[in-house]
Amino acid sequence: MKSSPDPVAARTLERNFFLILLAVLTVAFAAVVWPFYGAVFWGSVLALLFQPLNRWFLTRMRRRPTLAALATLAVILLIVILPLALVTVSLVQEAAGLYARVKSGEVNFGRYFEQIVAAMPGWVTGLMDRFGLIDWPALQTKLVDGLQQRSGAFAGRAADIGSDALDLVVGFCIAMYLLFFLLRDGVGVARDVRAAIPLAPEPKALLLERFTTVIRATVKGNILVAAAQGTLGGLAFWVLGVHAPMLWGVVMAFLSLLPAVGAALIWVPVALYLLATGQAWQGFGLIAFGVLVIGLIDNVLRPILVGKDTAMPDYMVLIATVGGLSLFGLNGFVIGPVIVAMFAAAWQLLAAERLRKAPAGEK
Repeated sequence: MKSSPDPVAARTLERNFFLILLAVLTVAFAAVVWPFYGAVFWGSVLALLFQPLNRWFLTRMRRRPTLAALATLAVILLIVILPLALVTVSLVQEAAGLYARVKSGEVNFGRYFEQIVAAMPGWVTGLMDRFGLIDWPALQTKLVDGLQQRSGAFAGRAADIGSDALDLVVGFCIAMYLLFFLLRDGVGVARDVRAAIPLAPEPKALLLERFTTVIRATVKGNILVAAAQGTLGGLAFWVLGVHAPMLWGVVMAFLSLLPAVGAALIWVPVALYLLATGQAWQGFGLIAFGVLVIGLIDNVLRPILVGKDTAMPDYMVLIATVGGLSLFGLNGFVIGPVIVAMFAAAWQLLAAERLRKAPAGEK
């Protein structure tokens, strides 16, 4: 007599096959999307940030989602994309001008460093040499050569940014296209995502709420802080007559994504150079402005806009931001804090679950 197949084993085989197929398809999907993951990422982030505005338009337009999404997209283009495009054009022009001055020798970062070294008190370099702490001439030569090479490479790369224009245009179109559909159909997409996550309702709701909060706080907070510090730093450089103030302002804005130390990596060396070249008032003025104004923005606004909503201490925000930037580039200033916040939330849920299930005597 022929035995019938075991239904439990058959269901297990089917489930295992489905899970393997799902994993393979997920990896394949990620490989397809990866070349433009930045466009997909920022389209999703903008949809999340401007969802309240889209809901406002939706109530005013008699529940017409297409018109509401178009109106929201127009606002995003006007207040986000257009200013960013204008700044980018000006930045490329300044970078090209700086590259030309570096190539001609008019701007020589090595000479600037040598002037700073020459202005240092002799007892400082002598004391360091006496104790053998450092081979000052060799270090100076290395730093001068390194500064020359780095400055030329940086300015040259900024000047050649137009070579990536096609990828930039394609990525922008993908981001805007995705943004429109996420604004129009975002409620349904969010509902499908929630339904697909295999978690209990309470931890699922907590993790999704944490995910949304961290993205909004990180993007809004860091961008506001970066814009404020970059603008103020660029204005200070313009007043002092520093070459390419907009370029250095944008660099300060990017570096300000690093809490506490970011913008100071630019204005501190400039202040030291001004002091070393006998421009004492300008140097001390830049130091005072950097500490009392630029630094105050970082110490006051960032904890309010970022740390408070993410519920992470400053040192954790710093580690998450630096690690995210090193792994994912510019997108990492959002991805890093999100990963760390989700990591902390998941472990808190696990700890709470274990505490709930533990016997009374072990709590």
